Amino acid sequence: MAAFIVIALALSLLALATVLRPLWRDARPLALGTGLVALLSAGLLYLLLGAPQALDPANRRAPVTLQEAVTQLQAALERNPQQPEGWALLGQAYLRLGDTTRAMQALARAARLAPSNPDILTDAAQARALADPAHRFDAQAVALLESALAHNPGHQRARWYLGVAQRQAGQNAEAAATWAPLLTQVDATTAASLRREINAARTEAGLPPLPPPVAPAGLVTVQVVLDPALAVQARRSPASAVFVIAREVGGPPMPVAVQKHQLQELPLTVTLSDADSPMPTRTLSQLREVELLARLSASGQAIRQPGDQESPPVRVRLPATGPVTLRIQAP
Repeated sequence: MAAFIVIALALSLLALATVLRPLWRDARPLALGTGLVALLSAGLLYLLLGAPQALDPANRRAPVTLQEAVTQLQAALERNPQQPEGWALLGQAYLRLGDTTRAMQALARAARLAPSNPDILTDAAQARALADPAHRFDAQAVALLESALAHNPGHQRARWYLGVAQRQAGQNAEAAATWAPLLTQVDATTAASLRREINAARTEAGLPPLPPPVAPAGLVTVQVVLDPALAVQARRSPASAVFVIAREVGGPPMPVAVQKHQLQELPLTVTLSDADSPMPTRTLSQLREVELLARLSASGQAIRQPGDQESPPVRVRLPATGPVTLRIQAP
């Protein structure tokens, strides 16, 4: 049974990679959240279908091929067909096997069972496009995408695919308007690619291109100073790096802004802005107060390792009026 879980998780990720590639080559980072949804779906499916049938010795042999996993999943759904996550996982399995027609049918059934689940609705629309020889979104697929956005206006994949469908239909101005909200939800690299797509659609619609993006305003200037004795020791490791980190006060350890610099750059002065956020949905400008620190990493890795040295954290209100000095001292 443990092997079944592993296969299900791997299946989800592989199917997603296959599905997203042809229609979303230039905006793959938008699909990162989808992997998490798939993993949760697979885990929930196991919990729903794993007992009491798991007590049957005939069902305890782990599948060794993808086709065997599909057969076991089909059997589980025959016993308990009212599981939208199961049909969604089966649809992803068929996509991995290249059977787009059965994938479309399975995901359509999942959508009927979960008409308010934007992930499943988007997957169902996507499967319809992949089942079409020209990979076009038909009227039913568009309706699924519109329903997904009605339930979750921030659903990135649904918004992207609806724009694709509008472009396919020659509705270029509508596609540009549909995609525009994504610019503030994705990282800078994806935003640049997406901006090109939007401007291409606007050009074909006879509209001027979007104005160039404005560089994010600096919110806090940080001066980093390293204890000379510690600098001598750190130079023995060629991978050594210094991270300048801003994180939410009392919040999770994940930084809201971070910069990496080489040891030889110290002492250095940097300015942190929204451009330094590792997550576009959680930026520096969203906070009134942050905690600043500098970390000397002997390994050069962003995640703290044993032996790394940090400056004492300093709280500042944003935007900061003057530079903040962070001193990394020897223990």
